[in-house]
Amino acid sequence: MHSIEEIRELFTAYLNQESFQSEPQNLYEPNNYFLQIGGKRLRPCLLILATEIFCGKTEDALSAALAIEYFHNFTLIHDDVMDKAPMRRGFTTIHEKYNLNTAILSGDVLMIKACEYLAKVNPIYFKTIFDIYTKTAIEVCEGQQYDMDFETQQIVSHSDYIEMIRLKTAVLLAAAMKIGAILGHAKQEDAELLYSYAENLGIAFQIQDDILDCYGDENLVGKQVGGDIIQNKKTLLLIHALEAEKVIESNVLENVLKTTHTHNREKVEAVLAVFTQHQTKEFAIQKRDYYVQQSILALEKINLQESEKQVLFKLVDYLVMRTY
Repeated sequence: MHSIEEIRELFTAYLNQESFQSEPQNLYEPNNYFLQIGGKRLRPCLLILATEIFCGKTEDALSAALAIEYFHNFTLIHDDVMDKAPMRRGFTTIHEKYNLNTAILSGDVLMIKACEYLAKVNPIYFKTIFDIYTKTAIEVCEGQQYDMDFETQQIVSHSDYIEMIRLKTAVLLAAAMKIGAILGHAKQEDAELLYSYAENLGIAFQIQDDILDCYGDENLVGKQVGGDIIQNKKTLLLIHALEAEKVIESNVLENVLKTTHTHNREKVEAVLAVFTQHQTKEFAIQKRDYYVQQSILALEKINLQESEKQVLFKLVDYLVMRTY
């Protein structure tokens, strides 16, 4: 079995081999640019890892892994358009580097290419895998819509937020691992348990992202700490603090969010002070750890050798108990 780092190298080599080279250049060159600007390749690597854990062949999982990576990048390109984001992974986004129409069409072709590469899997499993893919694709779009709705929605509950990140982030991680398990000839029950493991892990992963955005080391995180606060983004932490403020009938946090600050740093510090008052960081850590435990409970039920389970236990630390 390969390590995550080895799988990433194998997959990256396959990705580069399959790069777009055909005309029209204005359609495909932006995709090559976007696919080469980095990223952890987390989802395709987890798909391949799942195949190997169940003793499947790595080469049998590569096309499905590429399909998942194409779909993920399609969502990123379109997310950047909707968010009007100027940068992605430290590089100019496609709609900024080229133009809006190019970004939309480049994203579209990636989604279609994902279907093309899914069709390369073992025909025995194609229908099952394609059904998982289409269900997941719809759920990711639902999650994105909820995320956009939250921007103008005055009240967002903890459960609303968890459901949004489950759909927007966790289900694609889970689908990748389930598809990988199926390609590795796993039993249906084990594939479902692996899905549950990865889904809960994905929720914990996003909560940790929220925590790091507020409390991470900028040198490690690689971006300005407090970016979500500056944008008034309704993360689990902000939702918790707003609810805590209502209990004590305080408007301090709402006033901070509405005030136009000369420096963003002032706003971040003011919001973090409210978070400290209400033990918001501790609340988020408690929620994160709950989903980690749910993930582990599913893992313990999977019919795998202890050595394979240890790989998945270590993955929890790699994805969630991280500082960047």
